[in-house]
Amino acid sequence: MNTPAPPPADPGPNGSSAVERLGIARDQVVQEFGYDSDVDDEFRYAVEDLCGAEIEDEDYTGGADAVLLWWRDGDGDLGDALVDMVGVLDDGGFVVLLTPKATDEEVDPSDIDEAAVTAGLHAAGTFNAADGWRAHKLVAPKAPLRR
Repeated sequence: MNTPAPPPADPGPNGSSAVERLGIARDQVVQEFGYDSDVDDEFRYAVEDLCGAEIEDEDYTGGADAVLLWWRDGDGDLGDALVDMVGVLDDGGFVVLLTPKATDEEVDPSDIDEAAVTAGLHAAGTFNAADGWRAHKLVAPKAPLRR
């Protein structure tokens, strides 16, 4: 007797569904900063699966379509870090700022807003990236239309 296959698992807010909502796509170059033992590997693997390549590390010297920045309260000056991230992005690229949630390393949202403005970025959405991490998509403002 054939047993019916179980229904597909709901992808929920983590992994590939979060990566897709952030706008990471096939053939994009994704570079990562702030990697440590506490990062969420499921999220990282979903990024690699979706873009079709391994995530580049901090030593990569080419341009990136997207940057993952794992940032914890106490890591330093977030504004300076975001300015540095903008410097590695290709035109149209974006930063995914990943911050811990509900821990003593949680980053205050007002600090994120202030740092983004300092770097010339603005928030384009916040998502649950994983059980312990939030993903904040930061993008450069679109140029105004010229008439």
